[in-house]
Amino acid sequence: METPQVKTHGKAREARLELYRKKGKIHARSVSGRFNTLRWAMVWITQIVFYGACWLEWSGRQAVLFDIAHEKFYLFGLVLWPQDALLLAIALILAATGLFLVTALAGRLFCGFACPQTVYTSIFMWIEEKVEGDHLDRLRLDQAPPDPRKLLLRTVKHGLWLAVAAWTAISFVGYFTPIRALLAAIPGGQLGPWEIFWLLFYGTFTYVQAGFAREAVCQHMCPYSRFQGVMFDSTTRTVSYDARRGEPRKGADGSRSGGDCIDCGICVQVCPTGIDIRDGLQYQCINCGLCADACDTVMTRVAKPIGLIRFASERELAGTPVKQGLRGRPRLAAYAGLLSAFVALGVWTVGQRSLLLVDVLRDRGSLSRESADGLIENAYTLKIMNLAEAPRDFRVRVSGLPGIVVVGPASFASEPGSIRAVQLTVAAPPQSGAAGVRPIAFEIDALQDAATRVVEKSTFVLP
Repeated sequence: METPQVKTHGKAREARLELYRKKGKIHARSVSGRFNTLRWAMVWITQIVFYGACWLEWSGRQAVLFDIAHEKFYLFGLVLWPQDALLLAIALILAATGLFLVTALAGRLFCGFACPQTVYTSIFMWIEEKVEGDHLDRLRLDQAPPDPRKLLLRTVKHGLWLAVAAWTAISFVGYFTPIRALLAAIPGGQLGPWEIFWLLFYGTFTYVQAGFAREAVCQHMCPYSRFQGVMFDSTTRTVSYDARRGEPRKGADGSRSGGDCIDCGICVQVCPTGIDIRDGLQYQCINCGLCADACDTVMTRVAKPIGLIRFASERELAGTPVKQGLRGRPRLAAYAGLLSAFVALGVWTVGQRSLLLVDVLRDRGSLSRESADGLIENAYTLKIMNLAEAPRDFRVRVSGLPGIVVVGPASFASEPGSIRAVQLTVAAPPQSGAAGVRPIAFEIDALQDAATRVVEKSTFVLP
């Protein structure tokens, strides 16, 4: 935030608060280097996963699919149900904790290399550069009056942007509606209302965010840029300018005999958010490292050591020794501990996850009744949920009172991924125990898999 400016007009004074810098459109200069190579490697990796995973098949179905209509999430051989919401919560906690850990280690590293906004902005800016030219060509084109050439270039650019945005939207919706069925339905207009909505919304969202909003998202829309500072400490490594080495930028006589910085300004020209890293750490910085690549190139040309702009901590720049590892860094130790604990919890939850869920409901309309042969009977409803992707047969047994048995058939078939309600009668001799409500247990196991077994507690009423 810039310093509030006060202007005086005669006797009247007007206070005006500048909420953000008015820079206009940023035409970032292209640069090559190790950080730019790493950024494009992340672009390729993330987009191969995003665009490709929806086309993978597993056992005759789409390998990764959010089947909302049938309340299932297919992840290769794993099928998750709403009852597995704990795993979703654990996954979200792991993502947040991992982000906090990375931020404490190296600042907004996620923003600079893997954030979808950064990834798609890089793709759209690459298209813009290939169509309209380098940063100076683009600036001249913006300032030029409308003519057929400008119209042609802008039409080609926006056409390519719309094509990328459309395919991105189709890939996104393809994780909720099988991608092959979705593509077959688009030409004939046989799409549902929600599919149409998300195709239009996500396509427009990608087009606007990556094509027009760009750095404004990182500067003014993303909340992470505002609270990231609370996760930093003096040992957090961020993209920094080494002022001790770089200043003064010029000698007293105007020569280049001062610090290593020659004040060329390339670090500002390549910055996608338009900041000057030499002004110190700023919330707009996304830690992409492009300014470090540009500065290293210049330092090499002027025969100076590289690293004038580099990933460095506040303590390192001040010349203070930095402790290695987690010792002396309680913030990192806390994040790493939480991350390890929730990874272990997630692994344990998946390992203990049962493909059989049972809910036992006792008939409250009739507490108990006496059969013709003198036995006391209670009625129950068993809701058996078969979470496996194959039909299975289940056997029901009951225990807890002497002589207690299931009246009638005790084995039931269940379709894959279905819930079956079974009406069940349980009988016990009157002398099985003291009168009143007695605890019993239902044991349900799969005949095809002896390891799949569930025990549910209930009660039996004796008169």
